[in-house]
Amino acid sequence: MSRPDVVVIGSGMGGATLAAALAPSGARILILERGERLRPSPDDRDEAAIFARGAFRPREEWLDGQGRAFNPGNYYHVGGNTKFYGAVLMRYRAEDFSPVAHAGGRTPGWPISYDTLEPFYSAAETLYRVRGALGDDPTEPPHSTPYAYAPVPHEPAIADLAKRLAAVGLHPAPIPLGVDIDRWLAGGNTPWDAFPDTCGGKMDAETVGLTAALAHDNVTLRTGCRVVGLRTDGSGRITDVRLESGETIGARIVVLAAGAVQSAALLLASGDERHPRGLANGSDQVGRNFMNHNTSAVLALHPLRRNTAIYQKTLMFNDFYLGGGPGDTPMGNVQMLGKISGTILAANSALPAVAARWIAARALDFYAMSEDLPDPESRVTLRGGQIVLDWKRSNQKAHDALVRALKSALRRAGFPILLSRGFDRRTPSHQCGTARMGRDPAKSVVNTDCRSHDHPNLYIADASVLPTSAAVNPSLTVAALALRTARHIERSALAT
Repeated sequence: MSRPDVVVIGSGMGGATLAAALAPSGARILILERGERLRPSPDDRDEAAIFARGAFRPREEWLDGQGRAFNPGNYYHVGGNTKFYGAVLMRYRAEDFSPVAHAGGRTPGWPISYDTLEPFYSAAETLYRVRGALGDDPTEPPHSTPYAYAPVPHEPAIADLAKRLAAVGLHPAPIPLGVDIDRWLAGGNTPWDAFPDTCGGKMDAETVGLTAALAHDNVTLRTGCRVVGLRTDGSGRITDVRLESGETIGARIVVLAAGAVQSAALLLASGDERHPRGLANGSDQVGRNFMNHNTSAVLALHPLRRNTAIYQKTLMFNDFYLGGGPGDTPMGNVQMLGKISGTILAANSALPAVAARWIAARALDFYAMSEDLPDPESRVTLRGGQIVLDWKRSNQKAHDALVRALKSALRRAGFPILLSRGFDRRTPSHQCGTARMGRDPAKSVVNTDCRSHDHPNLYIADASVLPTSAAVNPSLTVAALALRTARHIERSALAT
């Protein structure tokens, strides 16, 4: 490829979706991915390899706020973290775009409305072949188009659960999912949540976004290319991208889509005499406002009933999403986890293997998720080139209230034994917020088109730009924003 028009750094949900949207324009697009493609291996459906031995975890360490090293749960492959995601493709609720009072503080709202993003949500659902249904969830925001595909079917144990939850006054609904269930199960009778996708059963960034982009001759993917710096000229334009190998690549437009932590780290590492605090950082907001959902696993079981589900992750409810917490503040979303086996439970607890198998055989496994609020002191920085992630947890009262409310509802639904455990910082529970979107250049990193306030040819197309975390999985919102940004690039940046 000759000098590209657009260099996209990262092939996850944001980068792949943006490339897919821009590809028909004819622009020369180069996608740089630090990792390689996941290839089928015996570890793909091996629970012990994935959850006990960490076969797919990165071989790197970050530091926490106290300087302690930990192994982060991020993945570096073509398709990014979506290769392991739960394939939940759910819209933010309309209320999430406005300022909201929470138990732990007030969110700032977004500089764009739900209505502005809605057409792009619909386009992202079409692109990623989302399976869902409207009408069951009272918090569902308006849709201009219905889901094109029916929900992934509930297994018998989950269908029974839905009836039990409805009987105690809740509103269970299908989770919007990007899963080809027949293709996934053809590769093995396992859940897909946290399992690598090497069979194309998940509608992930590689399976969908990159496949669509690479169908065009003007799009090229290079793997094993770790970007370590960006350079600017005197006008503030990004002139080239520097790889770890020493190679430099020039481009008219640079799109950063490496993820909330790595995108912030790259901008900070690219500082120069004109930008001593890092690139795109005239506001001193790069790396700040890091958010990572407050999450817990809640296991509900009856000693006389077995859970025969294989994948389980098809049901959610949002009865606690908009209120019910302290002062009637929001609590969050509840959805099913992928089915936890005895092997997985033993690997993540101190339980003996026999006890773990007994519990797992009877448990229904829930994922309770509450909003983490933006805090400028919750941030990504660099220390000697190493990433420091000082996550300041927030809104914990709301999350504790959510877990209590969930347990109370499950007891009423006929589950006398309830266990819960919070997820720690090793689990990347939807990292976002480190390059927030806003209208004021003094308080934000990118504008409403996700273009840097400081550099006219730099865009950010990942979860970094999210002003709030809401309490739902962010993948569809990242995809919708990437489609909107791609439209702006095609109509404005590439047209000049």
